[in-house]
This record gives sequence, C-alpha cells and structure tokens, in this order.
Amino acid sequence: MKRIIGVILLACTMCLSSCKNREVKETLPLCRVMTVSAKAVEINESYSASIQGRQDIDIYPQISGTITELRVYEGKTVRKGEVMFVIDQVPYRAAWRKTMADVHAAEAQVETARLEYRSKQQLFAEKVVSEYDLSTAKNALAIAEATLEQAKALEEDARNSLSYTEVKSPSNGVVGTLPYREGALVSASMAIPLTSVSDNSEMYVYFSITEKRVHSLLRQYGSHDEVIRQMPPVRLQLNDGSLYDGQGHVESISGIINRKTGTVSVRSIFDNTNRTLLSGGIGNVIIPHREDSVIVIPQTATTELQNKILAYKVAEDGCVHSCELTVEKLNDGKDYIVRSGLTVGDVIVTEGTGLLRDGIQIDIRKDEPSK
Repeated sequence: MKRIIGVILLACTMCLSSCKNREVKETLPLCRVMTVSAKAVEINESYSASIQGRQDIDIYPQISGTITELRVYEGKTVRKGEVMFVIDQVPYRAAWRKTMADVHAAEAQVETARLEYRSKQQLFAEKVVSEYDLSTAKNALAIAEATLEQAKALEEDARNSLSYTEVKSPSNGVVGTLPYREGALVSASMAIPLTSVSDNSEMYVYFSITEKRVHSLLRQYGSHDEVIRQMPPVRLQLNDGSLYDGQGHVESISGIINRKTGTVSVRSIFDNTNRTLLSGGIGNVIIPHREDSVIVIPQTATTELQNKILAYKVAEDGCVHSCELTVEKLNDGKDYIVRSGLTVGDVIVTEGTGLLRDGIQIDIRKDEPSK
C-alpha cells in the first residue's frame, strides 16, 4: 500500500510540470475540453419585489365615542358599505332629534313671517301702513328663512354625525388586525386606526429596473406603452423560494428615475382570488426573455480566485492560460452566460480547473461543443 501511495504522489508531482520545462514530458491526465460556441437561450431576470394589496385602507372613526358593537373579525372578507363597528349612537341620535325640532320651529317662523309680509303688502296697497312697515315685514321674512337654512345645515351635520356611528368598509377587501374591542373609547385623532381593509383580490407587485434596461427596452419597442404591451408574462418567487402558481403582467412603468438608486419603478399585477399572496410580503419577480446568440459554458469550467471568475483556454500545444470572465448565472443553476472574456472558437477546460496553473500542459479529451 505504501508503495502504491508513493507512486501516486510521484505521478502527481510530475503532472504539475510546466510547458517551459521541456525536459519533463509528462502532462496532466486526460482533461475534458470544449470548443466555445454561441446559442439561443431563455434568460430569467430576477428583481427584488414588494407585494401590496390593490388597496390598503386604514379605517379611522370620524367621531368620538365608545364602541358598542364589533361586527367583524380579523381576516374576514367584507364588502363595500358593510358595517364594521358601531359607536355609541345615543348622544348623536339625541343631537339629531334636537336639530330636527329646530328645523320644524324655524319652518313655523318662516310661515308666520310670510303671512305677516303678505298682510303688510295688502295694507300697503290700501295705504294703511307705511313703506317702512312693509320693508320691516319683508326683512323679518328673510331673517326667518335664513334661520331655517341654518337649522337645516345643523340638522344635516347632526344626521351625518349619527351616520358616522356606523363605521363602514370603504371597499371590498379583507379585515386586518383589530386593536380596539367593544367598550373602547375612540376618536378621529387617535394614532392607531380601528383596523385596515386590504383589497387583495388582485395584488400589486412592485420592483425596480435599471435606467440602462429601460432604455434598452425603449430602443427595442419604441415607447412605454409598447414596452408594456410586449412584456412577457411574469412569475413571482415567494420569500420561501417557491413559485406562485399564477402568472402576472406588467401594468405600468414609472416615467421618473430614482436619483438615489438610478432605477425606475415597475408595477405588475397578479390575480389573488385564492388569497395566497399577503399584502406587505416580499419576493422576486422573474421576467423571461430570449437572447439569440450568447456564449454559455458550464460552471465547472470556471474557478474563482480573489473574487474573479477564471477559465483556462487551451493553446494548440496543449498549454493552458487563464482568462478573466464576466458572467451571469443561467436559470438552470449549472451554466454561466459569458458576457466577456471568451470568443466563439476558443477551447477551454471544462473540469478540474482548480488544479490548473498558467503554462501547464494537458492531455486533451474533447467534449461536445456547447449547443
């Protein structure tokens, strides 16, 4: 056994000889290589995204009072106009009834003043009363009518206040948390809302793309509207790594570039009838697009050194030389798209690159070229 180990170590030492050492003829064992070629690929672009309900509305009371009824529970689906809370109605109903009485009294005063004015008109025509008396009666009627309008305004305000004792949902949606229960004193000035209603039958998913990418899309399609129309369906990867079942579509692209980030906000929309998506969540929007001619190599053909991605080109004499690459990961998790560092026709080592150094000579076993 010791003899076998010694032979293996000796062989490895001999294999690491460089091409410059012409006296040593041994080379590395057979290495797999490939000839670089270009092909069409579908690339998934991934963007960090935030998920929001179509409407997230905080519900505040418009009057002060004690909650007497709580008609919803957390997570309940409500319809627009549905009563959610009832605030003590007794003082507001009493105030409304008082204003109703004031309206009736003012109406009676108007009728009395109108009769008085008509009487003075007849007496003035018969020259029984003076023009001053007629004008006084006319002014008294105007004052009575103004008093009636004021009473009606107060009645309308009291009626509105009474209606505010029933806090209704402003839209269809799902009820959020309920920090206040029956008996709690609430008011319009409180810091924490009664609850929130999220219209999450459809969800807005916001993400940002770079200014460079926006210009690229505009050059390709011509206008914002055409970009939106031509954008492919998008997918949503949830925070746990799973893919959301449904597909969404891009609905709008902002026309303003964020000066701090240099990005443009994009809004996509996803159907959420099954209520899987939750407002306030995060995830990744995945946008597929096709590139017709790109260089793709296996990740095993590269090695990382000091934050640089390297590949080893093979010369005609079998010597290898490193080259720095600019790459992007392909969707399958196994391959790289090479943006710079290689050209079509280059021959590179596909396995064991971690053992290579510049100038080492290898024995070649060719793989099939990339397709």
